[in-house]
Amino acid sequence: MPNLKPVWSFLLNRRTILVIYIVLAIIASVQMIAPGKHMFTLVGTERHKNDIALNPAILHIFEGKEYTDYNNYVLFRQSHFHLLSGKDLYTFYPDEQWDLYKYSPTFALLFGALAYLPDMVGLPLWNILNALALFAALWMLPFKNRDKSLLLWFVLLELLTSMQNAQSNGLLAGLMIAAYGCLQRGKAQWATLWLVMAAFIKVYGAIGFCLFLFYPDKIKFIVYSIIWTIIFLVLPLLVTPYHTLIAQYQSWIHILGADEAASYGLSVMGWLHSWFGLNSGKNLVMLLGVLIFLFPLVRWKLYSNDVFRIQMLASMLIWVIIFNHKAESPTFIIAVAGVGIWYFLHPKQNWRTIMLWIVFVGTCLTPSDIFPRWLKTNVFVPYAIKAVPCIIMWCIISIELLTMKKEQLKSVQNS
Repeated sequence: MPNLKPVWSFLLNRRTILVIYIVLAIIASVQMIAPGKHMFTLVGTERHKNDIALNPAILHIFEGKEYTDYNNYVLFRQSHFHLLSGKDLYTFYPDEQWDLYKYSPTFALLFGALAYLPDMVGLPLWNILNALALFAALWMLPFKNRDKSLLLWFVLLELLTSMQNAQSNGLLAGLMIAAYGCLQRGKAQWATLWLVMAAFIKVYGAIGFCLFLFYPDKIKFIVYSIIWTIIFLVLPLLVTPYHTLIAQYQSWIHILGADEAASYGLSVMGWLHSWFGLNSGKNLVMLLGVLIFLFPLVRWKLYSNDVFRIQMLASMLIWVIIFNHKAESPTFIIAVAGVGIWYFLHPKQNWRTIMLWIVFVGTCLTPSDIFPRWLKTNVFVPYAIKAVPCIIMWCIISIELLTMKKEQLKSVQNS
């Protein structure tokens, strides 16, 4: 029998995995750039009928237009130039891109670091940034090196899905996890920077601020949070007048409100809607989700325990997706990272390994070509199958948080 130890050592080596992350980011970018532009088409418009941008009543403005396969990157890039020219960031520009920009004015400003580069350079750099952010953040976790390597392999397929859509979700997951890592190291100034940055990318990134409850120096945390928030709020004033920036923020708030009211996404509400025909009660479902998420926080005596802290981090990463009205396939890298963190946090048990594989198959593999197209079109997509394993996992994690015994918890040891 051949000796596989050198092979495993090579595959679990941090540098090997880092190279693979970078190479896949480049490959994903090339795959999107190579086809060039093509006529606008949207498969399965019925599932988008409640989307403010992709409602069939709106789609006619995109007809006859040609777009790339990396529309999200184009959206980010063009937002920078719209900001500079004083245009409303949150309206349609069908001659440039389809869909609506829903990020902050500050994100549009900061994207100028890539916006002036040719797409064949800027897009790979954008995907590499997402890959490196997640890689670095996961490596900050207090796990054994072997477990961190396995965790990086576990999330890789879902990260690739996000990068193949030029999304920001790898970066967002990295920022939220890195905030935990910095808090563990007593670096509140960096933790708050990552959390504020996450919130200014996607508003729901602000959920990470609940982590401050677990650490001392709360005044320091609050002060840094306020400072970074003010900086990020006013940063666009470097390129746009005050009154224009105020109008941008008003428009941003309006589009987020309208968008929230219109969508279900691959979320708990989307699952309830597709499986049980539930069409109302979104606010009630959200309220219940918030209460279940927050309820473990009453166990203040466990705040100093690393296992409890990391389990809450895992819960947060999953919650922010399954209760997100705009959750879609590329966003699940955040939830899958949470599942992976939960698994490697605990001693290996058969049932935990089975749950990990259920998530890998049900969430990570269902959008892939492993399954026939008819199955994806008629079952996986309409019944929100991708979300179901993560919903189950979040319930398990929440139960564990509520039933953990202090004397059973052991500190997480770094190798």
